[in-house]
Amino acid sequence: MKIAFVVQRYGLEISGGAELHCRWIAEHMKKYCDVEVLTTRAFDYITWKNHYSRGKDIINGIPVKRFSVKRVRNPRKFGRIQDYILKNEHLEKDELKWLEEEGPFSPALLKYIKRHEDDYDYFIFYCCRYYHSYWGINTVPNKSILVPTAEHDPVIHLKIFKDLLKKPRAIIYLTEEEKKMINSISQNQNILGDIVGVGIETPSNFSAGEFLKRYGIKGDYIIYVGRIDENKGCDKLFDYFLRFKREKTSDISLVLVGSTVLKIPSHPDIFHLGFIPEKEKFSVLDSALLLVMPSFYESLSIVTLEAWALGKPVLANARCDVLKGQCLRSNAGLYYENYEEFKSALDILLSSSRLRKTMGDNGRRYLNKAYTWEIVENKFLSILNRLERE
Repeated sequence: MKIAFVVQRYGLEISGGAELHCRWIAEHMKKYCDVEVLTTRAFDYITWKNHYSRGKDIINGIPVKRFSVKRVRNPRKFGRIQDYILKNEHLEKDELKWLEEEGPFSPALLKYIKRHEDDYDYFIFYCCRYYHSYWGINTVPNKSILVPTAEHDPVIHLKIFKDLLKKPRAIIYLTEEEKKMINSISQNQNILGDIVGVGIETPSNFSAGEFLKRYGIKGDYIIYVGRIDENKGCDKLFDYFLRFKREKTSDISLVLVGSTVLKIPSHPDIFHLGFIPEKEKFSVLDSALLLVMPSFYESLSIVTLEAWALGKPVLANARCDVLKGQCLRSNAGLYYENYEEFKSALDILLSSSRLRKTMGDNGRRYLNKAYTWEIVENKFLSILNRLERE
């Protein structure tokens, strides 16, 4: 069986989100299928500017075909169009104009899919809100499988997506909350689907000692891992953390791992490590007291699962249904809706090593029940086999 994974960006340097999920799934499915990746030359998710070389590449044994982005995104223009369609009555053509500006606008990728439809058994499209998924699924609906990675973002309620979510042969959901939301929006319960998630593996023999010393990090700290962005709730995290420091006179530090598009406050107890290799990321995460996840929008938080794999509790934004649901099902995290709840939950976690250990152990057990690669691979294979029988 020959499978094409179609995703907006792809590369070893892309360390999170749907792109990382796609790469992990593709690498695991190559044991069972002839796998290729179809993607763009973009690295920057804000402008989709061409970065990688055009043509073929091999990444961890998987052929990758890259196609040019014809026009970069203008964030201001995109923002104006999005603001208009969310606040005004509009036509479908306005939504399609928004979609083209959302990008990545790569007609060459769509032309390839159309010309080579017969070369593949299935196309697995990542992220329902992007140009390549919408037009790709409309091009090859009978061979399409969608991994929506949908969040409680207002644009998911646009008519073009309500219609799109009824067209794939199958849908791979990441969490119960995502499935419930999509079924409610599009009434597509009749489409074959399953909640699959992702497998989690941790590297062996890692230690953060020398690494932390290099950055001057001493004492206890909490950690955030991911894109440092207002959309990820990081501005609120900074406000809450600094207020907590003032009110509790705590020695706790905040360590940030990931690229930033947000100004980070200058404070002696806030450390920004930037993008770091996977092994070092696990080292720093393993030495933290807990992971904090302030994001409003998630379809699945991979780093939350990684924290539980290391036996670390999580403090999450309760306004994100996915994060709250993961904490409730695992009994491995606390959550907050406002500063007072953030302060109380953080204070409880910092003051009790026993509670942190209990919740961390709960997280490990939850992970082993639902998020091993054997479970994930079998769910993917089951969906492919059911499609073949149909």
